[in-house]
Amino acid sequence: MPAAGSAGAAWRRRGFGAHARRRRSDRRDSAGLTYVYPVLSRRAGGVSVGINLNPNNACNWRCVYCQVPDLTRGGPPPLDLAQLEAELRQLLHAIVHGDFMTRAVPEDMRRLNDVALSGNGEPTSAAEFSAVVELIGQVLADFNLAGKIKLVLITNGSLAHKADVQAGLRRMAQLNGEVWFKFDRATRTGLQQVNDSETEPERHYQRLKSVAHLCPTWIQSCMFAFDGAPPSALEIDAWLAMLARAKAEALPLCGVLLYGLARPSLQAEAVHLDRLPEDWLRALAARVEALGWTVRVSV
Repeated sequence: MPAAGSAGAAWRRRGFGAHARRRRSDRRDSAGLTYVYPVLSRRAGGVSVGINLNPNNACNWRCVYCQVPDLTRGGPPPLDLAQLEAELRQLLHAIVHGDFMTRAVPEDMRRLNDVALSGNGEPTSAAEFSAVVELIGQVLADFNLAGKIKLVLITNGSLAHKADVQAGLRRMAQLNGEVWFKFDRATRTGLQQVNDSETEPERHYQRLKSVAHLCPTWIQSCMFAFDGAPPSALEIDAWLAMLARAKAEALPLCGVLLYGLARPSLQAEAVHLDRLPEDWLRALAARVEALGWTVRVSV
């Protein structure tokens, strides 16, 4: 294993200290590792340790706003859990005990916020998903971080029916975990256009219910203009109706994470996509709040 602090040094050599002052920086290869990467997030106000379980850039959905290069359909190869653990320990050592924070992070953001299962595809498509969650829990305990920082899963929720995924979610709930569940549109047409998925809205809603009862969950939705036009009134009304139903059914959700198009897509549809005005997003957020949900907006 490289010496402690080497991950931070690699990050500095690639210029991330300067980039992170301007925007959220999350290049997956930033520390020269396969599974683990540092993220400097202005939204979170600190450092996140990302876990990429899809190093082959494969996902079972293909969202048109996705920023993963050379995205392909599919799942990850078998994971090397020993390597993942070694990389996670290396980066956490650099952050907690080494000079990573002082050398690579602006002074006002020197806080470890979370470990996030995100990366270049759907994390729960890894056959070893629950084993990864257990591994992370053990490493966090060894660094005296268990329960002190968040463990976040960013997911499209499409595999929430699998027993291994549900076991991982239950364990996440014990580890101060939370899920960010992608629900960008609530019509079949919208899900097909935005996520390139044949998922039925009702089926996706049932997945959301299942996940929310296993682990604290936020709905995560990305809104953008397509060929200069915002989502139609039909799409927005269906999405709001889904949120109203969740409130009426007392779904134990944390709230809604409402996102704009922060960075350019790397998919073929990128030429059709544009950012929406902040006022548009804030107005939609107000409608979500009127339904009784907490909402956080990232433009």
